Amino acid sequence: MKTIATLATLIFVLTGSLMAGDKTTEGAEISKTAVVESGTYQGKAHKVDPGEKEIYVKTADGKILELYLKSDTALTQGGKKVEFDALKEGQDLEVKVEKEGKKLKPISVNIVE
Repeated sequence: MKTIATLATLIFVLTGSLMAGDKTTEGAEISKTAVVESGTYQGKAHKVDPGEKEIYVKTADGKILELYLKSDTALTQGGKKVEFDALKEGQDLEVKVEKEGKKLKPISVNIVE
């Protein structure tokens, strides 16, 4: 009986480690973000983080842009201003960014309908 309990505990611990490993892999992908030239780009919302007001946009050529939205970032949908919670993963986006050194400043984010 002790052997079964020990085996069950071991499986539980290993499963938890594997799941944590998956999260690390996903984070590693997102940590490889691109800094592009100033301009307008189309892509999909790859990840949305409401706590940080941060979005990751995956462009058609596979680059991932990391954008921290500020109070002066214009966020629109259908030509109307919307709140951050309107952003959802998988949405088509058009973003206008300004390159500032090794970071991107989002000027506008438009949710394409």
